[in-house]
Amino acid sequence: MRKAILVKGPFLSRSGYGEQARFAVRSLLAHEDRFDIYLVNTNWGQTGWMWQDDEERKLFDSLILKANTTPPKYYDYHLQVTIPNEWEKVQNEGTEYCCNIGYTAGIETDRVAPIWLQKANDNVDKIIVVSNHAKNVFESTTYNYENSNGTKGLYRLETEVKTVNYPVKDLPSEKVDLKLSTDFNFLTVAQWGPRKNLESTIGWFTENFKDNENVGLIIKTSTANNSTMDMQFTSEKLEMLLSNEKLKDRKCKIYLLHGDMTDNQINNIYKNRKVKALISLSHGEGFGLPMFEAAYNKLPVITTNWSGQVDFLNVPKKQRAKGKKKKTETIMKPMFGVVNHAMGKIQEHAVWDNVLQKDSNWAYANEQSYKIVLNDLYENYDKYKKMANELEKYLKENFSKEKQYEKFADAVCPKEEFSVENWLDTLGEEVFE
Repeated sequence: MRKAILVKGPFLSRSGYGEQARFAVRSLLAHEDRFDIYLVNTNWGQTGWMWQDDEERKLFDSLILKANTTPPKYYDYHLQVTIPNEWEKVQNEGTEYCCNIGYTAGIETDRVAPIWLQKANDNVDKIIVVSNHAKNVFESTTYNYENSNGTKGLYRLETEVKTVNYPVKDLPSEKVDLKLSTDFNFLTVAQWGPRKNLESTIGWFTENFKDNENVGLIIKTSTANNSTMDMQFTSEKLEMLLSNEKLKDRKCKIYLLHGDMTDNQINNIYKNRKVKALISLSHGEGFGLPMFEAAYNKLPVITTNWSGQVDFLNVPKKQRAKGKKKKTETIMKPMFGVVNHAMGKIQEHAVWDNVLQKDSNWAYANEQSYKIVLNDLYENYDKYKKMANELEKYLKENFSKEKQYEKFADAVCPKEEFSVENWLDTLGEEVFE
């Protein structure tokens, strides 16, 4: 018998969490033999909503309507796609047990907030995250506590955590006229804010190529919801950054892309022959979806080797171990332009109560290292393109939809457990017939 599962998340939001919620539903739909799916849509900040009138949108709408009109007597699973602050414990009426699952991505520093541990331990039975970085941070975070009776100890996570990465997508390209006057262009994709560190990504890039009229930087960004007012605000921020004395006489070209774009349009940008690499000096990523998308489209990536992107930008390689014994060991080899970094406290203006802790750390890219890698990629592009081609093959083999959908479905309800319960149900029917 299929398991009734209630999924709450921003399915219609054009945001990272929106894509995460849609991935969860796609995974469950790929295993409809196990799950009877019901959806409750939630908002996510100021991000815009999906507007496509396609089959997936119609399906999502039908599952939302289904939850409102014909809910089951009870739910076997309650899956919440959001930050842990908002995880709630759902219980069925009567004695029927409901397994609560928290699914989150927003772990970009080296520790989580105390309330995340509390919500995880008190309100959910299992946790699913999108990267090993998120899993490791969740499991390693501790806080000192003292009870009313004077007992001291360390408060830590007690709930099981599973990692399920996103899958690659095989998308058609929808033509985007970038109006590029330069043939060698870098790309950055990020919402403007403290964590993404666009100031350094753009500013140091422009300093480095200020005398090179053959190089350009495409900036796909916004500050909130891609509205007309947002575009004006974003343009003003960029203009202010580029008006710096060091940058105002630049010869390199800067292109601003603003507004909602479909996945197919973004895919077209990655595949554009004049777009040569994606760059990011983000302080930390729960996963790093634009870098992932660029990588499986054979686009070289430049970034730091810390946080969520580590899961997919490194490829396992066998090498001979040091010492006299002729043994081999498997190492993870970076298949991207690695920018050196140092760990440091997050900026005061980046602190977000109960989300980004003031006592947490994240990565600060090294300016000189970044510029060295930029120049090396520009001068030795074939080397980086070769790495990108190898990385693309690895991702398509190991991050396929089939594999990741199955991993997610198993993280919710292991097929062994489902099979045993089905067998017991069948056995019961045979006994009582």
